[in-house]
Amino acid sequence: MEIGTALWFAFVGLLFAAFKLGLLYRLFHKTETLSPRHGGESVAEVLRAHGVKFVFTLVGGHISPILVACEKLGIRIVDTRHEATAVFAADAVARLSGTVGVAAVTAGPGLTNTVTAVKNAQMAESPLLLMGGAAGTLLQGRGALQDIDQMSLFKPLCKFCASVRKVRDIVPTMRKALAIAQSGTPGPVFIEFPIDTLYPFHLVSREFGVKNPPKGIMGKVVTWYLHNHLNNLFAGAWESRDMTPLPVHIPQATEDQVQKCIELVSRAKKPVILMGSQATLPPIPADKIRVALESLGIPCFLGGMSRGLLGRNSPLHIRQNRRDALKDADLVLLAGTVCDFRLSYGRVLNRRSKIIAVNRDKTQLWKNSDMFWKPTVAIQGDAGSFILRLSQGLKGYKCPEDWPQSLKASDFTKEKANRAKADEKTDQHLNPLSVLHRVDELMADDSIIVADGGDFVGSAAYIMKPRGPLCWLDPGAFGTLGVGGGFALGAKLCRPESEVWIIYGDGSLGYSVAEFDTFTRHKTPVIALVGNDACWSQISREQVPILGSNVACGLAFTDYHIVADGYGGKGTLIGRKDEDRLDDLIKEAQKETRGGRATLLNVLIGKTNFREGSISV
Repeated sequence: MEIGTALWFAFVGLLFAAFKLGLLYRLFHKTETLSPRHGGESVAEVLRAHGVKFVFTLVGGHISPILVACEKLGIRIVDTRHEATAVFAADAVARLSGTVGVAAVTAGPGLTNTVTAVKNAQMAESPLLLMGGAAGTLLQGRGALQDIDQMSLFKPLCKFCASVRKVRDIVPTMRKALAIAQSGTPGPVFIEFPIDTLYPFHLVSREFGVKNPPKGIMGKVVTWYLHNHLNNLFAGAWESRDMTPLPVHIPQATEDQVQKCIELVSRAKKPVILMGSQATLPPIPADKIRVALESLGIPCFLGGMSRGLLGRNSPLHIRQNRRDALKDADLVLLAGTVCDFRLSYGRVLNRRSKIIAVNRDKTQLWKNSDMFWKPTVAIQGDAGSFILRLSQGLKGYKCPEDWPQSLKASDFTKEKANRAKADEKTDQHLNPLSVLHRVDELMADDSIIVADGGDFVGSAAYIMKPRGPLCWLDPGAFGTLGVGGGFALGAKLCRPESEVWIIYGDGSLGYSVAEFDTFTRHKTPVIALVGNDACWSQISREQVPILGSNVACGLAFTDYHIVADGYGGKGTLIGRKDEDRLDDLIKEAQKETRGGRATLLNVLIGKTNFREGSISV
């Protein structure tokens, strides 16, 4: 009995070893040693099958096969001057196209340079595929060039992480990753491609094969192991595989939940809707959500990607005095909006209000509800679909007109006061509010606004009015600086006919001004408006009065317009002497971009007290 048991365990052990070494798989699947094909082709074929039009990158030898194969299949390769920009651009494509944005970067420092941008995409809930090169499968952990533990780095940031270990695994791994990126709460996914999974057999064999095998039994064992590993790496690599997209799961409210909310809204006298970026996600087109909101007639505060959802001058869109409106409201619908710092962790919500919260993410749905607020109805589901079903169930309902009218009147009063501040003279240079008002008035109807900065951009959020749905791009909850170049690049590629504006602070411009080279090379003309006050004003405004020092906050009135010229763009310096012809200079910049040249308006601005008291921590 003992001998039989030992033999059984030995057999099972041998079977397991044969499985792990790929011996069983290779009984039925061939290794085509003479094939010129490589793993990069499989990557490109999956991307094409999923409708991917752009891959953003900063080139590296680890990933060259992916880039070359994509180009051959008609997928546009857009190379940037920093890996973070590549991911930011992919993020913008994801937001504007409703598909997965894709970036590919090389191993080691190429991937570490993307960490901030990937985290930003995670917090902004953008479906993103990051592909990274890696050291060969047998060289990882042995001191190969640019070899680090990349998987541990990205697991906290991504919904799904995988390291491809065999060429035959490329297709199923990519299909799974792309579906996960879009399912549930969208977010980034990461696939690591060791270099030997991407290059052809003959090259991998030459680089990783045994050239001078050691003598003796150990030499034979090592030689056999390496030969077997190589053959298993490519076994079944070029067999036909399904590359079509896998189903995407999107959570939905139940019928009972929708019905309960219909009853709550129908009884409300002062309802308010707070729309977040999540409400603009597929599957419901933004235009359908707009129609649904207009049929309900409920006043709306729009944040993040939902800015512009109701157009430029909707009577339902309330831009100012949100805190006061929430105090008076008897029902608040949080449609993809989270009770984090942006809503004072829920403290701005009236405890007497009925609160309906809809969010795809369970954690975000209940954020801070144990301390500062409690939802009357909490729904883990898609906010856009919920809005549509709510409006369908409330046919004939209309919010009492005096409520949105009163909020709009208050809105008008506040905006009139803001306009008056724009007419004030600053101690030096131009009033930033006046500049923003002038740009807003002259901006084209199809414009997309990219927000990248602190104080100047914070002012722009109050003044500039996105023209339509998906026409405003900001970093989101992470508050990341440096998104400007990448977001604008992705936006211009998605909507080449649109006017794309980057609203920069002079501090944030430094992160991506080199991307003017990218704009020039890839013929993506955008307009950068730089509010140049020679300061990190968002920080200085608090640091100086509280701590008595402006240390590390001071910059210089740098000639950023000359930098833009050097990268092939068109730069213009604008100061107080140009105030009377500001409109003409803005129009000239618009004309330059229509002619195919990226432009930068380096606007020297003075100080105002417009956002005094706003926090930056």
